[in-house]
Amino acid sequence: MKILTICPTYNELNNIDILIKKIFSLKIKTDLLIIDDNSPDGTSDLVKSYMKENNNIFLMSRKRKLGLGTAYCAGFTYALENNYDYVIQMDADLSHNPKDIEKLIDYSKKYDLIIGSRYIKGVNVINWPISRLLLSYCANIYARFITRVPIWDLTGGFKCFNAKVLKSLNLNQIKSEGYSFQIEINFLAYYKGFKLKEIPIIFTDRTIGESKMNKNIVWEAIFMVPKLAIKKIIGNF
Repeated sequence: MKILTICPTYNELNNIDILIKKIFSLKIKTDLLIIDDNSPDGTSDLVKSYMKENNNIFLMSRKRKLGLGTAYCAGFTYALENNYDYVIQMDADLSHNPKDIEKLIDYSKKYDLIIGSRYIKGVNVINWPISRLLLSYCANIYARFITRVPIWDLTGGFKCFNAKVLKSLNLNQIKSEGYSFQIEINFLAYYKGFKLKEIPIIFTDRTIGESKMNKNIVWEAIFMVPKLAIKKIIGNF
């Protein structure tokens, strides 16, 4: 079983060291692909120093800040080209607990896409202000109602894909970012007939560095959801 974990980065120097150590302390063995958007804080330099000692770490350096969605699509393409069986996507800011990778992989024996969910069992979010929590929770209600995808956390970014899911997607056509990227991927996997499973995780907001959230990401998601609903109606997946 060949596993790849993908982590996009932009100015995550103070988190990436801890993340790498935690991932490679797991019982499950995974390669790690860091996709860095030319971080001015030296994130990629630190990753390169780890690569000298660990041949399971890989770095994809991009010339400028190109966004989360394109980073993951580039990582998915890399995974398929290198014949990985399972692909984990997760944030590099330690909001996702690397120990939960093992739970995601356990469920991959029965399901095609496993989603680490903040909302499948109540609300499992730590350190978010109430305004952001309400925005996220309501965005998921909105997306679930319009798309009819029966997932409580459609915007979550901690997932495990069976490679066959990624092979079914036209990655070159996916241009969305942030929340809308996560919704779109879940939507496509569900309506292509793959088996999705949510498992509960605890999401802890970053304590180091700055959030990449902005109003453009929110508005993109708002307008993306009805477009996906139209795709469902006309069957254009």
